[in-house]
Amino acid sequence: MLYLGCPQWSSAHWKGRFFSSDCKAADMLSEYAQIFNSVEGNTSFYASPKPDTIATWSNAVPEDFRFTFKIPKQISHELALTHCQQELRQWLELFSPLFSQLGMVLLQLPASCSPQYLGRIADFIAQLPEELTLGIEVRHRAFFAKGDAEKRFNQLLMQTGVNRIIMDTRPLFSEAPSTPAIIDAQQKKPRVPVNVIATAQAPMLRFVGCSDLAANRTFYAPWLNKIRDWLNEGRTPYVFFHTADNYDAPLLARQFIQDLGAAHQVLEPFPAERQPQQQALI
Repeated sequence: MLYLGCPQWSSAHWKGRFFSSDCKAADMLSEYAQIFNSVEGNTSFYASPKPDTIATWSNAVPEDFRFTFKIPKQISHELALTHCQQELRQWLELFSPLFSQLGMVLLQLPASCSPQYLGRIADFIAQLPEELTLGIEVRHRAFFAKGDAEKRFNQLLMQTGVNRIIMDTRPLFSEAPSTPAIIDAQQKKPRVPVNVIATAQAPMLRFVGCSDLAANRTFYAPWLNKIRDWLNEGRTPYVFFHTADNYDAPLLARQFIQDLGAAHQVLEPFPAERQPQQQALI
């Protein structure tokens, strides 16, 4: 199974282009799930939803849809994985109604998280229920240097069945900072090497494309073979497509799947494309 999606399911810019033109905010997740079978849930990084909101999310998607949600930054950044047992327990309890629909929980660590934090990372992994799949994204350069620190990190992930999240921002940084959206994205997204490795069963790629859809092909061409390899090995890849403003992210995802030559629901007509087209007046 290949899980595909974007970093959000709600966007007013998608109305009339991907979502139906009259799609209400409350219906965006349902229409999103007609296009994709997963989503990169970034909202949980900044704030925790209410329990009734989680129930609404669960009911809005089909059974085979898989959410991924980020561990709150309070745990990963502010507490730096220390003295966070209570906070983590509360977060897990909040999201427990979604456990059967969680493809993965994501731990995004800041650039300040160096190899000295490996012990903390190991302790954090041990606190998670075995039923949850975990993915970890690191940004400290030592984890990309192919030295002892990276080897120890990868070995830890392999031993514990944790996926190393791979972020490919090369397309984003290949273009000039010519718009406010590109400038903002280049300031916020990490510019780290792309070290390709599957440390567990569900490798994850976060691909941040450039604004020229066709130009992205050069960057993701090697990923086509890698995704095919992972699928042939029986793995379950997750691939999420970003752009600077995510305006065309669904189109980038569809283009990728077309080039991959795989069957996927993103190739089906978007809800907007299924709407009757208004005839021009003569």
